[in-house]
Amino acid sequence: MLPNREDDSDLMRLVKELQASLIKNDKLEKENHELRQEVTRLRAQVSNLKAHDNERKSMLWKKLQSSYDGGNTDGVNLKASESVKSNTKGQEVRNPNLKPMVQVQSTAIKPPPPPPLPSKTTLGKRSVRRAPEVVEFYRALTKRESHMGNKINQNGAMSPAFSKNMIGEIENRSKYLLDIKSDTDRHRDHIHILISKVEAATFIDISEVETFVKWIDEELSSLVDERAVLKHFPKWPERKADSLREAACNYKRLKNLKSEISSFKDNPKDSLTQALQRIQSLQDRLEESVNNTEKMRDSTGKRYKDFQIPWEWMLDTGLIGQLKYSSLRLAQEYMKRITNELESNGTGKEGNLMLQGVRFAYTIHQFAGGFDGETLNIFNELKKITTKPRR
Repeated sequence: MLPNREDDSDLMRLVKELQASLIKNDKLEKENHELRQEVTRLRAQVSNLKAHDNERKSMLWKKLQSSYDGGNTDGVNLKASESVKSNTKGQEVRNPNLKPMVQVQSTAIKPPPPPPLPSKTTLGKRSVRRAPEVVEFYRALTKRESHMGNKINQNGAMSPAFSKNMIGEIENRSKYLLDIKSDTDRHRDHIHILISKVEAATFIDISEVETFVKWIDEELSSLVDERAVLKHFPKWPERKADSLREAACNYKRLKNLKSEISSFKDNPKDSLTQALQRIQSLQDRLEESVNNTEKMRDSTGKRYKDFQIPWEWMLDTGLIGQLKYSSLRLAQEYMKRITNELESNGTGKEGNLMLQGVRFAYTIHQFAGGFDGETLNIFNELKKITTKPRR
């Protein structure tokens, strides 16, 4: 009897360990699923931030290029006036001595200025020829072609340290950065007030988030570059502010889509193909929007809860459920159009049209979770055509 008891105890122990392992495995799978959703969300945010950063760099470069072109124009005009005055041989002898001085100045700017020219037309052509130099200077600023810097060093032009100092000086003196510094100092107190407002904000309905985000955007709209200025405020609740904007933007986008579907009307003047394509395109947008929201619902909903942002609108009992129900209108318009076509122009393609209409109706049925009474009646009207004698 003793060996049997030992076997039973070992078996019970193994069963308990197996159960514990299964529970742990389920927990790890759930955490893995949440992490994957979080990674997807973060990748989307990174993509948006990169696009915003590229726009900011483009604006900075345009302002730098504008100030740089203005400086070159002054240098060229000064040299042109000197060349007009040089009518004697003595002055012509002094001109070669002036060229090294101009070249020394040009190395501080990088592209060498053109020699004095007699006419404005020629000067215009010379200015066009400087375009490759501008591209080269731009690449040096953005460090996209670092090997070009090494090539310049081998020719004895500019050292990396000197180049970096020059770039830093240009950036510090640019109007763009000066505007950022000015905004940081001028709106410091007001931004501190906004920080406290965002941190303390709580909401009951998602529509309140829309109103709050609109107000925040208006308050920050006067800044030359919102993100660049707010980087000088370490206490700015960036994650909560971004989440508020994300929630308001997604809700507004879905609400507008629902309004577009609810107000959809089939145009009898459109051909059958055009009408069905319009409805299908609208349904594709609807399904994509709803599916994307449902995929991110768990991770996004958790983040919204942490920041006290309403999230129930993402449930089937909220806006998502309303969107699914609104798809029944598309099914009705689609089936009506096919029914009218089959009744008025019965052709050899009747079977294909019937199948197309039933397929679309089935898709909506599965998406919305069923039909209401009106949609079901329209479906039955379409179905009756199969029992009618052909003309």
